[in-house]
Amino acid sequence: MGLFSKIKNMFKDPKDESVEQIQKSTNTKNTQDKKEISHTKKVTKEEKVNTKEEVKVYEKGLTKSREGFVSKLINLTNKYQKVNEEYFEELEEILIMADIGVNTVMNFMDRLKDRVKQEKIDEPELLKEMIVDELFIIYVNDEVLTSKINYAESGPTVILFVGVNGVGKTTTIGKIAYQLKKQGKKVLLLGADTFRAGAIEQLNEWGNKIEVDFFSKTEGSDPSSVVYDGLVRAKEENYDVVLIDTAGRLQNKVNLMKELEKMNKVISSLVENGPHETLLVIDATTGQNGISQAKSFKEITNITGIVLTKLDGTAKGGIVLGIKEEVNLPVKYIGLGEAKEDLELFDIEKYIYGLFKDFM
Repeated sequence: MGLFSKIKNMFKDPKDESVEQIQKSTNTKNTQDKKEISHTKKVTKEEKVNTKEEVKVYEKGLTKSREGFVSKLINLTNKYQKVNEEYFEELEEILIMADIGVNTVMNFMDRLKDRVKQEKIDEPELLKEMIVDELFIIYVNDEVLTSKINYAESGPTVILFVGVNGVGKTTTIGKIAYQLKKQGKKVLLLGADTFRAGAIEQLNEWGNKIEVDFFSKTEGSDPSSVVYDGLVRAKEENYDVVLIDTAGRLQNKVNLMKELEKMNKVISSLVENGPHETLLVIDATTGQNGISQAKSFKEITNITGIVLTKLDGTAKGGIVLGIKEEVNLPVKYIGLGEAKEDLELFDIEKYIYGLFKDFM
């Protein structure tokens, strides 16, 4: 049984193998050898429970990508009776157009052609599961992947959010704060994007909306001073998590780097091992431009994970695979809607199932 069959069976019947079992030992068979891929993810009890409702969120959120990208794969399979060079060329184009990324697609095509040759496959129908399996393998890449947030052992956990203006950074912070509050955590929002008009008010509105505390200063204030005073308050008043909004002026890379360096120094001086996460927020609808942003931000600060917003609004959901391959950073959250509940901890199995369920 291929990887996708295991995932599909797992979500079709809750009594099937658990996600953890699939992640610990996922095998793909080959006529030459048997390669075992270890995909281990430490999860909380809540994350381990894979209900039909959770899977439906992915199914619904990836509808556009499924109708666009996957329908093209289905048409390709129906078009060819035999696997030939023209088939591979069209497959390559479909994958690139899905924003998986040129380098990722080239790597994928090499692997796929090798397996086709080794296993002597000449029917496109027999390639369907192999295509999905190989894309899954490329994302996992023999690594231990986790979407789990790195919480501090003691004191407040500090999470820094970076990203260009307009990607949904402030909204993402509000959604994550809402989730953390539901988990019983005491959360403080810090508005350190003091130069963009309306940024402070927008974050404050989110705080009022979800009844989470907010701290900032007047527009034009030194962002690091906001961070300093906010963290002092967080320590004094025993907050569990501090979420910090930052400026996104990537067009002035040098100034932004200096600003982030200063904030990081302030955080580390007040909170041990802080910041515990630096999450880059990217608008999935921007495609390859989003991947370029990830590369640029990775050059100027220590990014620990990606948040992909508006994934439900694009037909090119392959960006999840492309961004992991291009910048080697895990996707930690994905946005699948506008409501405060519509932000999901990223799960590769649910994503693969939601994207390809109509393909098999």
